[in-house]
Order: sequence, then structure tokens, then C-alpha cells
Amino acid sequence: MLIPMPKESAGLLMYRRTADQLEVLLVHPGGPFWKNKDAGAWTIPKGEIAPGEEPLATAQREFQEEVGFEAKGPFLQLSPIQQKGGKIVHAWAFEGDCEPSQIKSNTFQIEWPPRSGRMTEFPEVDRAQFFTLDEARKRINPAQAALLAESAQKVQF
Repeated sequence: MLIPMPKESAGLLMYRRTADQLEVLLVHPGGPFWKNKDAGAWTIPKGEIAPGEEPLATAQREFQEEVGFEAKGPFLQLSPIQQKGGKIVHAWAFEGDCEPSQIKSNTFQIEWPPRSGRMTEFPEVDRAQFFTLDEARKRINPAQAALLAESAQKVQF
């Protein structure tokens, strides 16, 4: 019996330094399922690794697609994490800045409302925001909290 391999994604955690603390950029998933969810719903910009694609290249592509800004290194590799559904997420942290209100996300289509036969388009990411590490821990997908902790440890502040 073949055991299915877990899906793998790659993403980037952008951070910036303020006068007294570190802030990280998180994104909120778009679409009707996530509309009224906040705590535990936010994530780093990430996406599935295509066959033969290097994980860091995936992370950079997904950041561009979901946020609309080009990510520029150097990139600090973080330890992969496994989410509740089994997906493995490879991640890198990098220092940068952007205006979260100016994000431009790609879109996806689903049948909405369910069983209506009508396809509706939604943004993959409906908003982005910089959070302090304490606030980010409350908002991020719980499995990704380890990425925040490791980034805080590795980034010289």
C-alpha cells in the first residue's frame, strides 16, 4: 500500500524593524470560508511547490502573486513546519517593507453559493497587515507560530 506524500508549500515571512520592535507581515485568506475568521486564520504568503520547482523560487513567486510586491533577499531559511492537515511548509524570513493596503492578489474561482452552479471569483488574499510578534502569534495559523519564534531568534534586533 502506497502512503501518499504530504503536500508541500513554500512561503516568505517579511519582517521590518520599528524603533522598538520587530513586526511581521501576515496575509488573510480570501474567499467566503475565511470571511469572518480572524484568530488563527492569518498566514505567511505561501503556495504549493510545483513539480521540479525549487522551494525558494516557489516562495518568491507566491509572495509576488499574493501580495503584488517583489521579495528581495537575502533570505533566512527557517525550519519546515507541518500544519494540522499534514501539509509541510518551507519558509524563509527576509527584511522588507511595503504598504499593506496596496496589496494586489491573484484570484481563484469556486462555485458560490454552494450548489448554485454559479462560479464566483475571489482574491487569494483579501488583506495584509504588519503585526508585532505578540499580536501575530494570536492571528497566525497555530502551526505557523513556530516560524515566528524561529525568526525572532535568528534576526538580530
